[in-house]
Amino acid sequence: MDNILIENIDRVHTTDMGVDRIKRNLGLGEIDVVTWCKEEILKPDADIERHGKNWYVHIDGCVITVNATSYTIITCHKE
Repeated sequence: MDNILIENIDRVHTTDMGVDRIKRNLGLGEIDVVTWCKEEILKPDADIERHGKNWYVHIDGCVITVNATSYTIITCHKE
């Protein structure tokens, strides 16, 4: 199944504040948050859906929220 988010995975990014928010919400250590999110989005069992202006990726008990226009990772949190 073609997916616009996956087709534009190279455009996915976040802000410095986004990095801090994601690490805090998920308890991640000193890792590259954008790389981690991209790997999660690309997993075959990721459930990707678009609602309005955002993509929501449900994977491994987490939800990754990505803006559908700018491809900015807004937040990630545990389900």
